[in-house]
Amino acid sequence: MRHGKKFNHLSRQKGHRALLLSNMACSLIEHKRINTTVAKAKALKVYFEPLVTKSKEDTTHNRRICFSYLRDKYAVTELFREVAAKVGDRPGGYTRIIKLGNRLGDNADMAMIELVDFNELYNGGKKEEKKGRSRRGGKAKIAETTDAPVAETSEESTETAE
Repeated sequence: MRHGKKFNHLSRQKGHRALLLSNMACSLIEHKRINTTVAKAKALKVYFEPLVTKSKEDTTHNRRICFSYLRDKYAVTELFREVAAKVGDRPGGYTRIIKLGNRLGDNADMAMIELVDFNELYNGGKKEEKKGRSRRGGKAKIAETTDAPVAETSEESTETAE
């Protein structure tokens, strides 16, 4: 029966599961992406995202709460400095799970879990947002600016040639 089973126990007792998730969260903070099984990645996402939410507000209380989960002061420092600075405006969804296929030895479903804002492939072009322009103002300005500079550059090029 599965009465009261609210989360995946990962076939481990409570202490072992807590240390496993703590070590995986520290590795995720350090390396920004890790490869693991799909079940562990989903469990890590539930464990890790509230810590990132707490890191947005840098108080002693929040640092101590995160330290009680992570048990690594270097990971807590990097979480509050680097990770919180990048995800400060994001309302949630700090991690992404990408399925990789099956492991060769035991055919387990593998996945890569990564911090969303640290992937340059997906976020490379999103840094600069285009500002909306009105149609009418843009066409009038373009027509005026294209005629004048072309004439000036052609005159300058003939003067330099002589």
